[in-house]
Amino acid sequence: MPGSSASAAVEVSGLVKRYGAKPAVDGASFSAAAGAVTAVLGLNGAGKTSTIECCEGLRRPDGGTVRVLGRDPIADGAWLRPRVGVMLQDGGMPQAARAGDVLDLAAAMYARPLERKELVATLDLGSRLRTPVRRLSGGERQRLALAVALVGRPDVAFLDEPTAGLDPQARLVVWELIAQLRRSGVAVVLTTHLLDEAERLADHVVLMAAGRVVAAGTPGELTGGSDRTLSFDGPAGLDLAPLAPLLSAGIAATEVRPGHYVIANRTPEAHLLPGDVAATTAWCARLGIMPEGLVLGRRSLEDVFLEIAARQSGATQVIGVVGA
Repeated sequence: MPGSSASAAVEVSGLVKRYGAKPAVDGASFSAAAGAVTAVLGLNGAGKTSTIECCEGLRRPDGGTVRVLGRDPIADGAWLRPRVGVMLQDGGMPQAARAGDVLDLAAAMYARPLERKELVATLDLGSRLRTPVRRLSGGERQRLALAVALVGRPDVAFLDEPTAGLDPQARLVVWELIAQLRRSGVAVVLTTHLLDEAERLADHVVLMAAGRVVAAGTPGELTGGSDRTLSFDGPAGLDLAPLAPLLSAGIAATEVRPGHYVIANRTPEAHLLPGDVAATTAWCARLGIMPEGLVLGRRSLEDVFLEIAARQSGATQVIGVVGA
């Protein structure tokens, strides 16, 4: 399975990273396979950026171990740097330098860099090579940062928000580029706030909250594959407890964000049944509530993400799980 240690290019075990007394990463463990895309997801403050920075050798762990291509990112940094591509969230590029010069300088650091012409054409940077970085648009800086991360033909690519600020067409180009990296055997580790992006690209998903890995697996494993869900909008803060006994075993009602409710399975054996749909709408009718935007569909990675975030924060309700 992608992410298993047998073919892992990146292995994180019991990672701890503190800033002062507070741990930003508190015992996180996961792995990322060669020839696969691993998406690390979490709310702001979940610890994902600190985790990736420890993998990149930019921060020293306070506990646990990190191995990239079997090496320590700090102690073996000189060996790893030619083999690892890094796209930082803020770009990390000199603002006064011209875009073409930044890319040429990055290429000069590698023994077998990609042809600049090919990379520039793919990322549509040809007309901006003589433009200083500070005068590039946000999307252009993102595309340049991605080019810098990939020009050295890395074995492992860490991509932090690779499509942030891109228009839909450029986003599709980057998605295809990431797919090409996977096909060529590169281990791609990316962070993103775009859940549809993670669901489309990732072979393996790692969900983090409060510095810990709270769920991991393929998108299908996390979403329950073909399991159906019922969702609707209504007044925030509805008491869901009376709905629980009306639902099938293993089916739960969740307020994943204020006023948005999801009825779905919380155990692998459970499946949403017609009776659950009828029970939910009848319950709404008894309360005099119109379930706005009532949708019967498939569980998405966004649904899973919001439900886990809700459980971690304790800010919303999760009602109806048998044995929870």
